[in-house]
Amino acid sequence: MFSRPTLASGLALLGASALSAAMLSSGALAQEDYTPPRTWDGVPDLQGVWRNATVTPLTRPRELGTRQTYTREEAFQLERAAQQAVEEDNEPLDPNRPPPPAVDLPPVGNYDLFWTDRGMFMPTINGEFRTSIIIDPPDGQMPGYTEEFLERRARERATGPDPFDGPEGRGVGERCLLAFGSNSGPPMLPVMYNSHYQIVQSPGYVTIIVEMVNDARIIKIQDDHDPHADVMNRWMGDSIGRWEGDTLVVETRHFNPWQSFRGASENLTVTERFRRESDHKIIYSFTVDDPTVFESSFTGELALTAYDDPLFEYACHEGNYALAGTLAGARMAEEEARKAAEDAAN
Repeated sequence: MFSRPTLASGLALLGASALSAAMLSSGALAQEDYTPPRTWDGVPDLQGVWRNATVTPLTRPRELGTRQTYTREEAFQLERAAQQAVEEDNEPLDPNRPPPPAVDLPPVGNYDLFWTDRGMFMPTINGEFRTSIIIDPPDGQMPGYTEEFLERRARERATGPDPFDGPEGRGVGERCLLAFGSNSGPPMLPVMYNSHYQIVQSPGYVTIIVEMVNDARIIKIQDDHDPHADVMNRWMGDSIGRWEGDTLVVETRHFNPWQSFRGASENLTVTERFRRESDHKIIYSFTVDDPTVFESSFTGELALTAYDDPLFEYACHEGNYALAGTLAGARMAEEEARKAAEDAAN
């Protein structure tokens, strides 16, 4: 047995005032004119375990328009709301409670919030509490899809195979081939859990090991003008990096066609930047460009905050019956439809 500390007790240890909590979330340990440590071959040292969980959403609440930042007080209120939601969800249930009504049932769900890691703090970017991860377009929203892409997707859905015909019709995340929600990236976005990454460097290479599905992206460092291997379509794409001062710039193209970022795949280019702001934070930015899918490119920024513990194994399929159950349900539905057609014919 173990005793699970509450968020309230944890915050009490850290300091209960709004100011102290907000300073903790802001990464107040950031240093002006910070000089990052170096690896033995002289490049900035990004190594360590980092996490990207945050209260900040990918897209901005529309009522905020082009407003890019929150005040410290507003950020603390959002953090406190996220923390209280977890506390309330973790309250023990009454074993003698009556059953819910048979009509209008709420969704059963599959996780309580204790098992998720959606982020309960809002790390700052350049000292700002951001209202969204996306910073360009200025309204913090995803750009629209092109008409050509929408027409192509409609045709594929109308004429393509049934997604329940077999395992190949299901998403790569559901099949445990790759993390879902662009967690492994690029771009590397926060999802509901498994928000940890380990960065390892060696001369000429940077490897990012992702907690979810144990994905590992190998970035080759070179300065050629067109170094991409256009004959290879890899999981997480073909990533080529270069150093611009103390910033690692990574361009990724040639994604595996089974991997898609919101519809973009074969023609997708993602440009990332990793800049160490302090011993405890990396500023991570990304620009997504695919003119065959999106009406414009878009850019986002988030913080990777240092984490002291190691990564643990992510065993995706152990005890996971979802894929088999989904396909078995589809076969049963087909059999029921066949019998119904026979009965109607008779």
